[in-house]
Amino acid sequence: MSSLSTPASHRADHGGPGPLLVILDPAAKQADGESVRVAKDVLCGGADVKVALPESPSELDRVLSHRGRRRPVVIGADPALQRVLQALHRQRELGTDPVGVVPVGRPVATGALRALGVPVEPVAAARAVLAGTPRKLDLLVDDGGGVVLAEVRIAPLRPGDGLSRSVGLRSLWAKFAAAEQGKSSVNGPVVELRVEADGRLLADLHQRVRLLRVAPADGVLELTLRLDGHTHRHRVASLTVTGRHFGYEADGAPVGPVRARTWTVHAGAWELMLPAG
Repeated sequence: MSSLSTPASHRADHGGPGPLLVILDPAAKQADGESVRVAKDVLCGGADVKVALPESPSELDRVLSHRGRRRPVVIGADPALQRVLQALHRQRELGTDPVGVVPVGRPVATGALRALGVPVEPVAAARAVLAGTPRKLDLLVDDGGGVVLAEVRIAPLRPGDGLSRSVGLRSLWAKFAAAEQGKSSVNGPVVELRVEADGRLLADLHQRVRLLRVAPADGVLELTLRLDGHTHRHRVASLTVTGRHFGYEADGAPVGPVRARTWTVHAGAWELMLPAG
């Protein structure tokens, strides 16, 4: 088990970024140890930094709850930032301080961070943490306590197939691409869903849902629903999906199967440090 590391003895200049709590995702060190080292060097050179390597949700909760005045900074991929935001949401601390992030991981695992405007290169990302501008962002929150940075997608998969972290993202993306292009045959994989938005029925179990995509934008949810031959777009405050078993993709990561899920948008719920200008 690895917990909070020894504080780095680096002093931020007067008027600098203030003290930082750098939360290092263990997977990031395995994925690209050199980028992790470079990011830490840049951050430690510009601020008073304490580094933590939490290996469980309880460790992460403890580290964040004892951070004091230190602003949280994540070194890792999309799931690492998701876990930090989830923990802050549970602690009712989301939005208290701007969050910084240095993406480290394969491109498929950092797509949400890139979509939010975070620099891919570790030096540029670390400099944005130190001297960037905080930007308020919406957050998609589900009734199971999960958070979504960029988007949720549901495409037709066989009931009972189930999605898990062990499912290959390459094959999952292939299924999503086929669904978006309308290549699923009548006898192909179909998931039966009931889709309600703001209490209004948009699709019932007898209809074939080819694609459902939802993303936070301007304080609402932008919803794209593709039924056989028709695409419908809505701007709503909440979305509820029910079915016998269905999986979904949250920021590129498979989740499920579940029987029901409700998503709501929390407008301006958190702040992310991005490059100035």
